[in-house]
Amino acid sequence: QVQLVESGGGSVQPGGSLRLSCKVSGFTFDYWNVGWFRQVPGKEREAVSCVMFDGTIRDVDFAKGRFTISRDKANLVVYLQMNNLRPEDTAVYYCAPTCSAERHPTWGYKYWGAGTQVTVGS
Repeated sequence: QVQLVESGGGSVQPGGSLRLSCKVSGFTFDYWNVGWFRQVPGKEREAVSCVMFDGTIRDVDFAKGRFTISRDKANLVVYLQMNNLRPEDTAVYYCAPTCSAERHPTWGYKYWGAGTQVTVGS
């Protein structure tokens, strides 16, 4: 059964760092993409970064130079290293087996993780 579980969120000061982890089960990275997303209450969920099945990485502009996605194929974990965090990075961060924040045409939102809270504040 496909399952993704996020961890590593927390509260940090501006300029600080966090590393989020997404432990996956039920599939391998050889055939599935895995993306990180975030959502602030009242706003739509947005993409942050994605590592595709072939290792290609897609970043959005606000993540470039600050956030780095990586994966451990042996342990089935996808990481999001976040540096130089800003208050506007405060959100719930999710991982999912897709690079798109939109509803998947086959499985909808079924395989999204429960999310991990990141709070950046002074």
